Amino acid sequence: MIATAVDASWTFAPIVLIAMAAYGWVYTARWRVARAQGGPRAAGWGRLVLWWGGIAALFAALISPIDRISEQLATAHMVQHLLLADVVPILFTLALTKHILRPVTRHVHRVERAAGPFAHPGFGVIAYVGAMWLWHVPALYDAALEHGGIHVLEHFTFAIAGLLYWWHLLSPIRSRMRLAGLGPVLYMGSTKILVGFLGVLLAFAPSVLYGFYDHGGSRWGLSPLDDQHVAGLAMALEQSIVMGIALAYLFIRMLAEADAEDQRAERYASPSP
Repeated sequence: MIATAVDASWTFAPIVLIAMAAYGWVYTARWRVARAQGGPRAAGWGRLVLWWGGIAALFAALISPIDRISEQLATAHMVQHLLLADVVPILFTLALTKHILRPVTRHVHRVERAAGPFAHPGFGVIAYVGAMWLWHVPALYDAALEHGGIHVLEHFTFAIAGLLYWWHLLSPIRSRMRLAGLGPVLYMGSTKILVGFLGVLLAFAPSVLYGFYDHGGSRWGLSPLDDQHVAGLAMALEQSIVMGIALAYLFIRMLAEADAEDQRAERYASPSP
């Protein structure tokens, strides 16, 4: 089997770089105002780090060598997809607080009411799972790699589906459709199992599904079929790890919110001196 060199160069995308700079500037400006008004609880340093961590993950997915390598290895392409659909949305959403979002809270609630069933958590599951399965259909997957416009649409779909999905779980704003009780467990479990199953299918497929990568040689010691198997395993493993971490985080947040509610109730119940 002939070994083929891998192009690991950086991608220069001025529009993407300008957009990321704008994301950073707008959030940092709002973070400073929120911190000046409400102190560290309203806008802690950790929130700022999370936002810039999201920008760094976006940079890694679209500008770093991961983008170029994704055109040659399915494993790198899978990493790119998971960064856009999970890592970036998680970091961006966790960076937000009620105080930071205060200027747009009413607009968010108005959009949720206007969206109707599309604002329901169930649609978040459909959008996330649907995006993952749809773009891994061989014809669409290969088309995205062969045509730049379709590739941009693919990335945009993953990013929007990921933001919508994680917003229902991690948003600091209480909405009328907020997940409660065992809702987050069912929400996470159903999604990650369905997407993880896609990873399992890719990991154990007997033949190469994506003709774009079927070059007949090897790259970084991986044949096209081995590369596809590693990509599938990466997807299945990532879904399991993210689900475990997210559920642990949600459990801790639930305990903290319950404790805050108890303290608030005790404060209001205490007789005035």
